[in-house]
Amino acid sequence: MADVYIALGSNLDSPHSQLDSALKAIAQHPDMQLIRVSSRYQTPPIGPQQPDFINAAARLSTQLPPLELLDALQAIEQQQNRVRSIHWGPRTLDLDILFYDNLQLDSERLIIPHPRIGERAFVLVPLADINAQLRLPSGETVAQLLANCSQQGIVKSPIGEA
Repeated sequence: MADVYIALGSNLDSPHSQLDSALKAIAQHPDMQLIRVSSRYQTPPIGPQQPDFINAAARLSTQLPPLELLDALQAIEQQQNRVRSIHWGPRTLDLDILFYDNLQLDSERLIIPHPRIGERAFVLVPLADINAQLRLPSGETVAQLLANCSQQGIVKSPIGEA
């Protein structure tokens, strides 16, 4: 079984409900086991003017190879009416694979570890809730990256709001 970390985000159609539904779908998937989920954080958007996001991170284990896991996560996004029309635009659900064991992968469809993880406090803050000592291939930990990343505008979000 592979040890995997994913990011979850939503800023449309009841974001907390979107994350709840995604986590339920992951937990019920026969080839995924949900291990741990971070707190949720309200974060300002990157890109076009839009509502704030609710972001979280999760650790799971899976038998699925990386591209099959990507397909399974994208199927969950589609079940929740994810539309990919505007780059960095609003979305009902975004599920990104951050880490898959110690694998480094650079394919047309998937890059692991996620290529912009070190620049994104909205990913690092919830990821640090789960495993601040997780190491990137560069040797840096999530905690070290977070210490060098602006956390402006990111606040812990009580579940059920937004």
